[in-house]
Amino acid sequence: MLFKRRSSSCLEMKTDLNLLLECLKYQMDNAFSQKEALVTIHSICQQNSNASLYFREIGGLMFVKNLAKSSEHSMVKEAALYTLGAVAEQNVYCQQTLCTSELFEDLTWFLSNNDSNTNLKRMSVYVILVLVSNNRTGQTLVRETGCISVLSQLFKTVLSKYELNLSDGNVFQSYQLWSSVCSTLCVCVNNPQNDENQMLCSSLFPHANDWLINCMKPEIIRPICSFIGLTLANNTYVQKYFISVGGLDVLSQVLVQLESDSHKTLSSAKLAVVVTKTVDACIADNPTFGVVLSKYHIVSKLLALLLHESLDSGEKFSIILTVGHCTEDCEENQYDLFKSNGLPLMIQVLTESQNEELNKAATFVLHNCKKITEKLSLSLGEYSFDENEEQLKDVHMKEKNLEDYWKKAKEILHRIEQLEREGNEERVQREKYKDYVSSMNINIQNTLKHLHADSSGGGPKAEDKDKSQSTKLQSYKSHEVMSKACTNDDQMKTLLKSANPVNACYRESGQNKTLCKANSSCNQNLREETTFEKKNFVSQSSDHIFKHPTPIAKNTKQQLPVTDPFTLCSDIINKEVIGFLASDNCSKILKYRCSGCIAVGKSLNSRNFSKLLHSCPYQCDRHKVIVEAEDKYKSGLRKSLICNKKILLTPRRRRQLNNESTTPGGIKKRRIRKNFTEEEVNYLFNGVKKMGNHWNLILWSFPFQQGRKAVDLAHKYHKLTKRPKCVAP
Repeated sequence: MLFKRRSSSCLEMKTDLNLLLECLKYQMDNAFSQKEALVTIHSICQQNSNASLYFREIGGLMFVKNLAKSSEHSMVKEAALYTLGAVAEQNVYCQQTLCTSELFEDLTWFLSNNDSNTNLKRMSVYVILVLVSNNRTGQTLVRETGCISVLSQLFKTVLSKYELNLSDGNVFQSYQLWSSVCSTLCVCVNNPQNDENQMLCSSLFPHANDWLINCMKPEIIRPICSFIGLTLANNTYVQKYFISVGGLDVLSQVLVQLESDSHKTLSSAKLAVVVTKTVDACIADNPTFGVVLSKYHIVSKLLALLLHESLDSGEKFSIILTVGHCTEDCEENQYDLFKSNGLPLMIQVLTESQNEELNKAATFVLHNCKKITEKLSLSLGEYSFDENEEQLKDVHMKEKNLEDYWKKAKEILHRIEQLEREGNEERVQREKYKDYVSSMNINIQNTLKHLHADSSGGGPKAEDKDKSQSTKLQSYKSHEVMSKACTNDDQMKTLLKSANPVNACYRESGQNKTLCKANSSCNQNLREETTFEKKNFVSQSSDHIFKHPTPIAKNTKQQLPVTDPFTLCSDIINKEVIGFLASDNCSKILKYRCSGCIAVGKSLNSRNFSKLLHSCPYQCDRHKVIVEAEDKYKSGLRKSLICNKKILLTPRRRRQLNNESTTPGGIKKRRIRKNFTEEEVNYLFNGVKKMGNHWNLILWSFPFQQGRKAVDLAHKYHKLTKRPKCVAP
């Protein structure tokens, strides 16, 4: 049924187009009827993508093209050009058919003819825009036929006065034509990029500069900035020419004015971002052009604009990227960045933002700042801006606090180097500490062996002597680790406060919390806490500036049967020494020892460990919690088993449960049959048309009934397509 409707609608569409084409041919004397027929053809082609192809097949496209050229009525020409543009925009094959030098010459004649009204010129520009968009052949034809020269002339002459009064009807029509010309010139030079057309359009830069200076309205600035940005994009020759005619100076003046107005109006801030993107396109390929921007202190203006609350992340990214290109190879702009406190602002963006693009742009700016910081740290007096001595004296007279900025830069570089050096030193200390601990363990084992050998003699005295030695050694190790942890923590707090003033309070609180944890925990966990502090600090710093210390994994001991009495005695003595040296909190934890704590004589697993804990009359706090949790879980499992006997995890019971899921008669339940509705069939054919035979993708993309599966869609589609006299649309 649905196929019949579709096929009938397709036949109706073809019949309508045939009748409308006949109407165009036999109503040559009636301009109004021809206009109505053209408008109807445009409407049909917009509603059905296949209509444009069929209209081209029956010769309607070429007839309308000839009608636009030969008709004596202006309204018919306008309607014919409007229909041609809409059909070409809808279908790429129609675009290629119309993309001929003959049509471009006709359009050029319409634009250059003084008798053509504004609407006819607008329709001609619209057709050129459609034919050139994403079409290198169209870009070549628009240049070879001289059409781009006519468009350039219209760009200069359509708007004659800088006082733009859009409330006037005639001025508004002229502005619409001028805006269409700007858009057409943009597609002539870009997407794909065309160097020859960029060279031709660069002749309009002086005229564009005059408009930017004399009429700072959004209706003028946005089209001109788009035209300038696309014309000089990725073309160094055109960029140099734009700077030579004063274009970058004009953009800088406009940006300064818009930034000052952004504190009053939101539109000025948005418009300033548009100008910023154009400036970035001009200096991106050659950062040395940033010297021109230093005269207007553009970097400080961009930093002030970055603090505007109404800007989104994309607009902030454009601003930070422009700052990076300004400071990449221009020391004047780098100095302006330091002077305007841009470094803390970039660090704040890097630490607080979750946007990866923003972080990359901020890192790019910080990298540029690191270069000048290294220069300033070497010598405060050797830094210069490549100016003569008189200009340097003027700068020193105007900027009395110049040396303060250099000192700040030197301090920042010194802190960065100190943090990296401390990370390396701590890594070396950890290696030394590991070697020291291993050597101490060997000494203790040797001492115990000696005690065992001399046990028949002065056993008690030797044992007391060994205990005192091991106690001293353990005390020495504990105090050494604690002193290292406190020293490193104090150094990190001081460096964090000075290195990043934006988030100093937040990080200091985190360090204090870690320090308290280290003081309250056992001595055996001090080395892990110190490592955590370092990892926390480094993760909050820039990954591109600071180096991460090597992470330390916890040593996991696999409990195996211990048969050596010396090793067993060594472990017991170590635990006793640690218990004597631990704080009050630790002594409470180790006060009682249960079977689970000292069971080292046999291999433990999940079965015998539980029995061992339950049989112990004295349980430590840790194992007592484990036993209580296990008992609670087992009791809850027994209750649930009593309430619902189906909850059993044996393989035999699983098969019984699977059999019980069927009906009492032993027959499995079948899905309820749901016939496909007309909407579902429509969804199915639209999905096949757009996605092919990807049934899962079609099932997820359209609202089918609940319970539909991909195989259902496949079977239904094959059944429908195999029916006679039914063709899928």
